[in-house]
Amino acid sequence: MTVMAIRPTQESPSPPRDHRAQLPADPRAASEARRQVRAAVRYWRLPVDLDVAALLVSELVTNAVTHDERAPDGPRRVTLAIRGSGGRLRVDVHDASPEPPVLTGASDCAEGGRGLFLVDSLADSWGSYRTADGKAVFFIL
Repeated sequence: MTVMAIRPTQESPSPPRDHRAQLPADPRAASEARRQVRAAVRYWRLPVDLDVAALLVSELVTNAVTHDERAPDGPRRVTLAIRGSGGRLRVDVHDASPEPPVLTGASDCAEGGRGLFLVDSLADSWGSYRTADGKAVFFIL
């Protein structure tokens, strides 16, 4: 797992506004993504709800890990891209599956299926786009 620190260097006194990390496509990924998003929001002093940002990135990363099973053989990775700009937070989660996310209703007794509903309900906007290696799903707060 590649973990990039979010802190200024002596060469650049202003905080960075973009952060990208490779996460293993396994259960550890959601926890690490939450940690990195919280660190970025705090460091960049973005006026967004930390708990909502952590919940939404957790949902997107969990979906990426779950649905990345169709990825080619080899080490499975999820890429997390975090951007802070104009007081807004944008988080993109890249995976190797070309299948776009589908917002569906879950039954009352289902154990899953509510992740994108939460993203749709809590994010200012969200969406997905195809990439050369699969797709990315993003949200903006």
